Amino acid sequence: MYEEYFGLNSKPFKITPDPRYLFMSDRHKEGLAHLLYGVTDSGGFIQLTGEVGTGKTTLVRALLEQLPSKVEIALIMHTQISSREFLLEICNELNIERDGDSILDIVNTLNIYLLKQHANGKKVILLVDEAQNLTPDVLEQLRLLTNLETEKDKLLQIILIGQPELRNVLAKNNLRQLSQRVTARYHLHSLSKPETFLYIEHRLRISGAQSEIFKKNAKREIYNYSSGIPRLINVICDRALLGGYGSGKKKIDKVLVKQAKREIQGEMILPKKNMAYPLVLKVHPTENKVVWKGEEHNNVEAGWQQMVPAQKKWLSIF
Repeated sequence: MYEEYFGLNSKPFKITPDPRYLFMSDRHKEGLAHLLYGVTDSGGFIQLTGEVGTGKTTLVRALLEQLPSKVEIALIMHTQISSREFLLEICNELNIERDGDSILDIVNTLNIYLLKQHANGKKVILLVDEAQNLTPDVLEQLRLLTNLETEKDKLLQIILIGQPELRNVLAKNNLRQLSQRVTARYHLHSLSKPETFLYIEHRLRISGAQSEIFKKNAKREIYNYSSGIPRLINVICDRALLGGYGSGKKKIDKVLVKQAKREIQGEMILPKKNMAYPLVLKVHPTENKVVWKGEEHNNVEAGWQQMVPAQKKWLSIF
């Protein structure tokens, strides 16, 4: 919508990962170094944590691009499952044909597969996203998988990726044996203010910007709102560009960013059916979700359908 107006060839602040826009801050480079060290080590666990939207997925993508060809990856993204289901997911990711469906059968099948890959000079890495959601039973099963080894080498390298809660989970006394097997730990912090400025300029440059679009005071306001979290930076920058396009401004200033912030936070007063008392509709800043009448709905349409005609008419004037 606004790309042509600002002289861009694509939207610079989409929240979906795009390798063209890869921005490696000093923090990301340090985290990548930790991961590469852990992967080239003899085996065990690597732990990567960070707040939602700080770029953990970006870091993992960068890691995968630097891995040698003789590495096989199993990526597990669904973590609210049982131990047996978890093992089956690993087999599915590695295209392993199973001889049985019991946990013992699956582990034996995995062991045979890993030994064969090791004999062929290949390394197998298990990537587990949203690992903070794993149950203690699944984590214990993961620990047992690291017992699969030859006389010299571990057969499976495991990378646990999760939100900060993962550190608390692994610090529990009943998981101390697993925690002791973590060979590399890194917590990914958000971007600093200078890095936030560079991040914004980087994404605009990749999208074809030939001149400055965001004024310095706008970038400061973006940092204050986002605290340097890339996903939130993307959301507010995209909304600010839309606001600039709508108001006919070629430069994004602090005023437009503040307006975008209000829109993202999305707090609007709606009347009740009798129009006497207001209620609040809150629109989630990064997800298509609303809270109306104190209840959370998966999309804006769900909340809209529950409003009476008078409320819809009242809202439509904004």
